[in-house]
Amino acid sequence: MSIKTVSRRGVLKSGAVAGAGLAVPTIFTASSAAAFTNEPTGSSVTLGFNVPQTGAYADEGADELRAYELAVEHLNGGGDGGMLNTFSSKVLNGSGILGKKVEYVTGDTQTKPDAARAAARSMIEKDGAVMITGGSSSGVAVAVQALCQEAGIIFMAGLTHSNDTTGKDKKANGFRHFFNSYMSGAALAPILAKNYGNDRKAYHLTADYNWGYTTEEAVRTSTEAMGWETVAAVKTPLAQTDFSSYVAPVLNSGADVLVLNHYGANMVNSLTSAVQFGLRAAEANGKNFEIVVPLYSRLMARGAGKNVAGIFGSTNWHWSLENVAGAKYAGTNAFVQSFGQKYGFPPSQAAHTVYCQTLLYADAVQRAGSFNPCAVAEALEGFEFDGLGNGPTLYRAEDHQCFKDVLVVRGKENPDNDFDLLEIVDVTPAAQVTYDASIFGGELGSCNPGA
Repeated sequence: MSIKTVSRRGVLKSGAVAGAGLAVPTIFTASSAAAFTNEPTGSSVTLGFNVPQTGAYADEGADELRAYELAVEHLNGGGDGGMLNTFSSKVLNGSGILGKKVEYVTGDTQTKPDAARAAARSMIEKDGAVMITGGSSSGVAVAVQALCQEAGIIFMAGLTHSNDTTGKDKKANGFRHFFNSYMSGAALAPILAKNYGNDRKAYHLTADYNWGYTTEEAVRTSTEAMGWETVAAVKTPLAQTDFSSYVAPVLNSGADVLVLNHYGANMVNSLTSAVQFGLRAAEANGKNFEIVVPLYSRLMARGAGKNVAGIFGSTNWHWSLENVAGAKYAGTNAFVQSFGQKYGFPPSQAAHTVYCQTLLYADAVQRAGSFNPCAVAEALEGFEFDGLGNGPTLYRAEDHQCFKDVLVVRGKENPDNDFDLLEIVDVTPAAQVTYDASIFGGELGSCNPGA
């Protein structure tokens, strides 16, 4: 089949082919084996970084932007190269992507799906972004992933922990490096049983959106399987800032553990309320009252300060990992050094995740020899790699979920500084958090090149 060459962007349209309600820009060139959305034709390529610059997860978004800027610098040959030097794939050499200089545009998701979609749409239609990445919310990730599937754009997810992202809402054009709720539950349960016993009663406060739901489900399933009882599970609005009315009933509920299925500023605020209500010093059912934070980050720990001392949670990565657990996690120190030299402090898991996603996209394009999203998807599916700080990692073809070791961390009792608030207490092997790709439903579908 021949493809007609045109010298301008195709007409913006919506419909069954382009995806309902979505205007899709398309560039056709005679050299393409198949046309695709926003094919780069000049000396540069544009990536779209879509992060929360306002709202409850803005701290995570700010660190994501720092890491994106560092990744672009390294891809274009600047700085010390960071994890380009430790990445097991050696096709990236600082000459951009396929010889094109990497440029970028940014958007503010506001941690709202509609705002995130609007920002992504603008970067695709107005700025010609050939890949969209970012976010610190699973609600945002699912919404933007669906848009990118319709538009024919690769979506490299940022912080999204809900099982749904690579489960019931998975898409062929979307890929997730971050771990998920199931993995947190599987990693945390043995540690909680060892430290708190099998006879516990848990009260869950849960962010009222898809991440909160699947995290609560994962923790409940894993802890109930070892003997815990769930006495209550209460949903809290994502925009909530004062959690006192939600925390007040906990001590009289019969529970002796509070599980905070909250992230970002929500977790900081709800934990602060729990401490103010005396939960950390309380006893219930003849036991010390405990608090669990299933998903931790350094930024959250810093926001909560001394209140995190002794509290268990899970995390995708930590800046101390290579020093604590050894050379298996090579790449960690290289990234920490690059990030620290540029910004003056260690990176968060948010920064690490999106830096990796940017390099993984660039590497896939380079290996495929094309920006065509279907060629890129094929290069990522089943890709096994190392040297990006998490140890040996697999991008599973069936659902586009990464599998790697998961960290269980605890708030330090006597931290040395504001960046040293968490300690790694266990590294759970990837094999122990791996599951059948079909258990969370959904259909991956086919890659959409957008033309």
